[in-house]
Amino acid sequence: MYDLALLIGRFQPVHSGHVALLTHALAQARRVLVVAGSAHQARTPRNPFTWQERAAMLRAAVPAADAQRLQVVPVRDYYDQPRWSAAVRAAAAPLAGPGARVALVGHFKDASSSYLDWFPDWQLVSLPRQGDMDATRVRDAWLGAAPGALESALAPLLPELPPATLALLREMADTPAYAALQQEWRMLREYRAAWACAPYPPVFVTVDALLRCRGQVLLIRRAQAPGKGLLALPGGFIEQRETLWQSCLRELAEETHCVLPEAALRAALRDVAVFDHPERSQRGRVISHVHCFDLGDEAALPHVRGGDDASEAQWLDVARLPQLEDQFHDDHFHILDHFLQLNPKPDGL
Repeated sequence: MYDLALLIGRFQPVHSGHVALLTHALAQARRVLVVAGSAHQARTPRNPFTWQERAAMLRAAVPAADAQRLQVVPVRDYYDQPRWSAAVRAAAAPLAGPGARVALVGHFKDASSSYLDWFPDWQLVSLPRQGDMDATRVRDAWLGAAPGALESALAPLLPELPPATLALLREMADTPAYAALQQEWRMLREYRAAWACAPYPPVFVTVDALLRCRGQVLLIRRAQAPGKGLLALPGGFIEQRETLWQSCLRELAEETHCVLPEAALRAALRDVAVFDHPERSQRGRVISHVHCFDLGDEAALPHVRGGDDASEAQWLDVARLPQLEDQFHDDHFHILDHFLQLNPKPDGL
């Protein structure tokens, strides 16, 4: 018997395979810690449920006595392996004291399961795939349901859906959030279908501008899916005959009408960083080059207004950003965190 068993996943949503892994973890240890990944994000077709909703689904999927031995904690997608691993260890530390026997329960599904190798000091309890269900099938059936046809869309999956999961899927189908998720889901499917005949999966190159002035940063509200209504850095795809620098200046001007002389922006440039995690964008493989500018604390805030793909452009106080984390598109909050250190790093980093 282990002192603690860990189960790591996104659980978007919880299905029978997850319940089988959780049940095995509960049988192996006195206490079980479930790490709910992709936490604190805006609702998207890939991550439609909050970590609190996923925690409730997990607890409801096991007997009450077992649920008392279960703790669920949220961990962000840092898009940074050492930082993410440190965050998982920090979450486990209060339950895994010195000398504790810790098991990591899971199964190797694909490349996304490589995290199971990142904790060599924990005993890996590797299980075969628990059934043939996966969360993507559930999300596609749920989000792809035609009006009035939710029950028929979910019918083939009913044996694999715990009652609490099914109840949440039905409840959310009556909310505006569901309609918005369906719109994004359809847009993303059409987007990928447009590239289906390419000889190789496309890799997109984008630019983003992080402009800081007087302790504030310039952000937009996205006008179109994906991420319609969410906060983002001004940016977009480079054009065929542009350099990254030229594209960055063009997107900044088009989306915010922030017209600063090129010389002023070049003098304010502090850093350029590449963000290339394979899962950073739901549109596919998107690599962004983020230009970080700082106009200082003496310059006046440039006048801005939304344009092009932005419904709004606004200056926001850096101190407010951590409270807005779940309102950001894709990994843009983490980009801001990279440059502005919005969240404290776990011990050891």
